[in-house]
Amino acid sequence: MDYFPTDPYYRPPGEEREPSPVLTLEESRALSLSIRATALVFEDPESKRLLEHVQRIAPSDATVLIIGETGTGKELIARHIHALSRRSRGPFGALNCAALSENLIESELFGHEKGSFTGALTTKDGWFETANKGTLFLDEVGDLPLGLQAKLLRVLQEREVVKVGARRPTPVDVRVIAATNVNLEEAVAAGHFRSDLYYRFNVATVRLTPLRERPGDIPPLTRHFLKTYMERLGYTGITLSPAAEQMLLNYDWPGNIRELENAIHRALLVCPGNQLRPEDFKLSGVRMQALTPSVSTTSLETALKNLCERSPPKLFELIEETVIRTALDFCEQNQVQTSRLLDISRNVLRHRMALYGLLPAGAGKRSAASVPPGGDDGEEQDAERLLDLAFRA
Repeated sequence: MDYFPTDPYYRPPGEEREPSPVLTLEESRALSLSIRATALVFEDPESKRLLEHVQRIAPSDATVLIIGETGTGKELIARHIHALSRRSRGPFGALNCAALSENLIESELFGHEKGSFTGALTTKDGWFETANKGTLFLDEVGDLPLGLQAKLLRVLQEREVVKVGARRPTPVDVRVIAATNVNLEEAVAAGHFRSDLYYRFNVATVRLTPLRERPGDIPPLTRHFLKTYMERLGYTGITLSPAAEQMLLNYDWPGNIRELENAIHRALLVCPGNQLRPEDFKLSGVRMQALTPSVSTTSLETALKNLCERSPPKLFELIEETVIRTALDFCEQNQVQTSRLLDISRNVLRHRMALYGLLPAGAGKRSAASVPPGGDDGEEQDAERLLDLAFRA
């Protein structure tokens, strides 16, 4: 629930400190329902600029929008903002909006009255009331349903919540910090995110760069996680070989800080000696920009050109449906993973799935008459086969 600077060299903002602080979480005291990175440092020049920006906006009560890839430390930044604000002695709540179903999220945010729905055996306070006089961190706000976005906007404007099943509002005094890994401006343009709520969130913006763009943070983070997991496992005297350190610096870290932490933990578990070697790390690959134009892209372009030459009806819908179906199959029908793979919000994905009849139980399934003609659907099979190769390449 609080901010815990564990680095022994940490000093309050404004005082000299060397090296930069390490932000971590104390799990047993965290009031949180979110998935997060557990440490953040400010050694790289990009991170130092970020820290200065955070220190400037933290003392105000302004709503903050944190933008960054999954695993970059958005919740840690939110907790740091809370720790530097006048609300630092109040509670800090953290909720991952993508972790709850659409049926539960309203009750979780605003609370409910006893008997307001089946299973509501007692009156329950929502996250806004729990975080009263403090800060509420809403992660993945891009996944909020449109109807709930309107209710959330009213809470931000009126500073009061109405529990599910209640008739009277309850005043709340909460600073909201929102976070997302999707482009909200594109979601607004597509009609999947309310523009007024976006502007309400976007009072102060914090952009977190991915770990691959701030390599100066990789060595101190590695040392921190190495020390943390050695203590947990009861190990002593284990070091990182120069070759392993160079490999970590060259890796792209698509999972950012969270992936680095997991990689260190696994390497310690499998390391046979007192030094971590490159072969002790299970990484998917290293940065090789020369190979960026992949063969799969060429195959995809060829398939699209062939489809354009055949000119089937509703070509764009045919391609879009094939992309979504292939991505769903690749992610084993996991909608959260599919939305991340396609870099769209879950709301947008579910809308498209309903449009093309891809939702479970046949919801929104298209009629046979709406399927583009083509005999044995040769065009669709060609596109799907080559797009599948593109995703798996």
